[in-house]
Amino acid sequence: MTGFLQQAFNGLVSGGFYALLALGLAVIFGMLRVINFAHGAVYTLGAFGAVLLADRAGLGFWWALLLVPVVLGLAGIVVEPLLVRRIAELDPLYGFLLTFGIALVCQDLLRTEYGSQSQPYEHGPFPGSLDLGLFTFPAYQVFALAVSAVTCCAVWLLLARTPVGTIVRAATERPELTRSLGIDTGRWVTPVFGFGVGLAAFAGVLAAPMRAVNSQMGADLIITVFAVVVIGGLGSVPGAVVAGFTIGMLQALGNLYVPVLSQTSVFLLMAVVLLVRPAGLFGKEGQA
Repeated sequence: MTGFLQQAFNGLVSGGFYALLALGLAVIFGMLRVINFAHGAVYTLGAFGAVLLADRAGLGFWWALLLVPVVLGLAGIVVEPLLVRRIAELDPLYGFLLTFGIALVCQDLLRTEYGSQSQPYEHGPFPGSLDLGLFTFPAYQVFALAVSAVTCCAVWLLLARTPVGTIVRAATERPELTRSLGIDTGRWVTPVFGFGVGLAAFAGVLAAPMRAVNSQMGADLIITVFAVVVIGGLGSVPGAVVAGFTIGMLQALGNLYVPVLSQTSVFLLMAVVLLVRPAGLFGKEGQA
């Protein structure tokens, strides 16, 4: 039982990162109808940003958690009108190719500058372990899980309970009707893209103290995150969160009981979900 609970908690921690990344992808797709394949590269840049601020500027984890998402979110606000907006009305394949190219450029620049070796990050808060009753667990991972859960809830509240969120949801689901009511939906596209990019960077900073910070860390993760988004439903915020934590748990328990299927279990689940509900658990028909 102790081993089961410890592995399940590991799954929740991984699921928190899946949920944060899938949340950014869902927000961007919901507003722009663009599948942002550069999301994993932004996650990597967030982790490297934390390392650089610690090593070169002497700034600790809390400053990185505040500054890096803001800086990369502003970079997303610049990239959207310069590049992404130009292909938004074209076939979705163009958006995929553009963002995939951006991801390759970011990865190669990081590899050229820092090589393929992992960069150490030893400046995370909360060292040591926390006694959770039946088992002990690294204190920082408990913190990361709590922050992931709180962030997911905050984004849901922002979109569901605020006037800004109402406009964004309306522009996502019924853009023509929203424009007919006199609301300029175009002005919200760029901030939403920057917000989604900032969420990926936030996840990268949060991952730096507990993951191997290298140029491939986002590329190794992004395929699973896309599967999470598809399972939850393209553009669905609740679906991204629920599917993220579910996949994290599934992979962790798979590592414990059926190691040979731990990596493929997410794609088996995706196949089953799509057979039953082609739009995903919380998705709308036609978006896929």
